Amino acid sequence: MIASGGFRKYIAITGRRNVGKSSFMNALIGQDVSIVSNVAGTTTDPVFKSMELSPIGPVTLIDTPGLDDIGELGQKRIEKAKKTLYRADCGILIVDSQPKEYEHQIVEIFKQLEIPYIIVINKIDTINSDEVEETYKKFNVPIVKVSALKKIGFENIGNVIDSVIPKDDEIPYLSDLIDGGDLVVLVVPIDLGAPKGRLIMPQVHAIREGLDKEALVLVVKERELRYALENIGMKPKIVVTDSQSVMKVVSDVPEEIKLTTFSILESRYRGDLNYFVESVKHIENLKDGDKVIIMEGCTHRPLTEDIGRVKIPRWLTNHTGAALEFKVWAGVDMPELNEIEDAKLVIHCGGCVMNRNSMMRRVRMFKRLGIPMTNYGVAISYLHGVLERALSPFKDVEI
Repeated sequence: MIASGGFRKYIAITGRRNVGKSSFMNALIGQDVSIVSNVAGTTTDPVFKSMELSPIGPVTLIDTPGLDDIGELGQKRIEKAKKTLYRADCGILIVDSQPKEYEHQIVEIFKQLEIPYIIVINKIDTINSDEVEETYKKFNVPIVKVSALKKIGFENIGNVIDSVIPKDDEIPYLSDLIDGGDLVVLVVPIDLGAPKGRLIMPQVHAIREGLDKEALVLVVKERELRYALENIGMKPKIVVTDSQSVMKVVSDVPEEIKLTTFSILESRYRGDLNYFVESVKHIENLKDGDKVIIMEGCTHRPLTEDIGRVKIPRWLTNHTGAALEFKVWAGVDMPELNEIEDAKLVIHCGGCVMNRNSMMRRVRMFKRLGIPMTNYGVAISYLHGVLERALSPFKDVEI
């Protein structure tokens, strides 16, 4: 899998001006990426550098301007640095003296944004590092002592960072909803959006988990579903359908049979289904001029009746009756804050080319920003009035 921006961990390097943030980043990377000088405030904009950091894997380091910058321009730099933190999976606070106002300020920001962090005491070749370390123990986070100038103390820093980065739990896709011997019916449309000669990842994933669970997996197109249910001679444990076919499938599947969509399975497997369900209710608050972001985890050539660019905006406009502003953001990298911070709702694709870590980073970012985020499957079922039915297999999710 390509270690693109969407799959990397983002690590923000913070601290006062001239504390050695850029020197630390250069020493960690082994390259002169950030400009270093004795002049306070040399770093004026966040500097991004991607690398492999053992044992974490692919990461992007962010060298931020000092949060104690001064003047009108300095305040703008501070605000830009703070916005950068919304993207962080982990923070590093660089210090060279006992904590003062600015260190407490940074720690408070980390706490507000729920960003785990470590403290790195720099310049151990010129300061009493034991004395400084004692004053930082009250923060109850890992502390590492280094000399960025002499490149001392970096041997174990990857393990220390890895110890605080959130590890997202592995969630089953379909296997916990079925048992061996159950019949699983997958409704797979073959239309303009279907890749020629193959199935898309969510469909393959469902087939594989069904087979691994020793269930019976029946794959049909939506036009053959009713015929299959009437002639198979066995009641399905669950029916999973493409979101765009959910209305027809709901009408064909008896109420006592559990039903959901591939996209809703994706939202639970890769994201936060409860958050997506809660967020979808904000559709009722949308009004004229509100921005809705249609977000995709990959880039693809838009189709004539593209689900994200055409159908969802049409259904949403018809439902709300409002003149909404739609913006499509596609790609595995994280968006810039100025592209999303004024949004009233984000509707994300299923994220089938993303891993759970990269999707949850987006979830955490929008939660921090206070912007509701849902996904295609949840939104489509909601807009068609069948969300409660599509959530029937999930005992811990309520509308």
